[in-house]
Amino acid sequence: MGGSAAREIRVGLVGVGNCASSLVQGLSLYGRGSNDHTGLMHADIGGYAPGDIRVVAAWDVDKRKLDTDVSEAIFASPNCTTRFCDAVKPTGARVRMGRVLDGVAEHMRAHPPERSFVVAEAAEPSMDEVVEHLREARVEVLVNYLPVGSQAATEFYAECALRAGAAFVNAIPVFIASDPAWASRFEEAGVPIIGDDIKAQLGATIVHRVLTDLFAKRGVRLERTYQLNTGGNTDFLNMLERTRLASKKRSKTEAVQSVAARRLESENIHVGPSDYVAWQNDNKVCFLRMEGQLFGGVPMNLELRLSVEDSPNSAGVAIDMIRCAKLALDRKIGGVINPASAYFCKHPPRQVSDDYAHAELQRFIGAA
Repeated sequence: MGGSAAREIRVGLVGVGNCASSLVQGLSLYGRGSNDHTGLMHADIGGYAPGDIRVVAAWDVDKRKLDTDVSEAIFASPNCTTRFCDAVKPTGARVRMGRVLDGVAEHMRAHPPERSFVVAEAAEPSMDEVVEHLREARVEVLVNYLPVGSQAATEFYAECALRAGAAFVNAIPVFIASDPAWASRFEEAGVPIIGDDIKAQLGATIVHRVLTDLFAKRGVRLERTYQLNTGGNTDFLNMLERTRLASKKRSKTEAVQSVAARRLESENIHVGPSDYVAWQNDNKVCFLRMEGQLFGGVPMNLELRLSVEDSPNSAGVAIDMIRCAKLALDRKIGGVINPASAYFCKHPPRQVSDDYAHAELQRFIGAA
């Protein structure tokens, strides 16, 4: 499963937080040539293995990460995700100062440094400077890992990707791929985009969707449901600012509503982050409840508790998204890559069932 220079995929990272840490660790772990494919949804996508992905550029705003190799920056505070790879290979890419814009919530600055960002006082780059570095580093796929609520910052880097001709993988719930105006611009430029809001490998949203679909297929009338999530990483700390949550709640709620037999009234469905518990670190706990009616109108309810390490749960999905973006580049397909967006994201432009999305994705991967 090791990579080769002839088949490499050159990747840039916007944000070197916990999700980036798990991704970079995974690239080293699965790039050693091991036959153990545990945790991978696809060992091979279009001839590309995880080991073919190479991080060649990265941006962040925390002074503890700047001007260090990405392989070192991923373990700097406030990152707190599980360290599952002890020997992460140096990438040769050093973390550059990024644009702050709305990427740092004001309340984050009041928390202890080991828990929050320490924003560098370095000069922020212009759009021309970011685009120039994307071109110099020959970045083919730019992955957006900014905090939830970073609307202006996400649009800044989406514009940079467009100008540099780099495919854009939008892992956060700021709507770019699912915004018709942005989607049209990527299509007109012939640049692929996959998004929005990464759907974890086995996280709260995919479990909630599968169970909601099961209710529909088995004729159980779903009457009300909630999904409550707690965690202790910077993502959950950032989301204590409730004004940053509008797109996140919309993304997660629509992911569930879209597979229900009938849409629930807003008062009967609650899906979203609930609270920050510092000692949980990168562990995310989901409390899920579903109430419905069986045959004869007899009531039933289901309760589930799911505990996962949040960032590794997304990394395998990101590896597949990157490889699908590269396939689109190879095939000269611009605009939204719908099969990948529908299967890997909570808020794609077109919501379909997971079974249908999986079949479409397999067809896309296998296309000549």
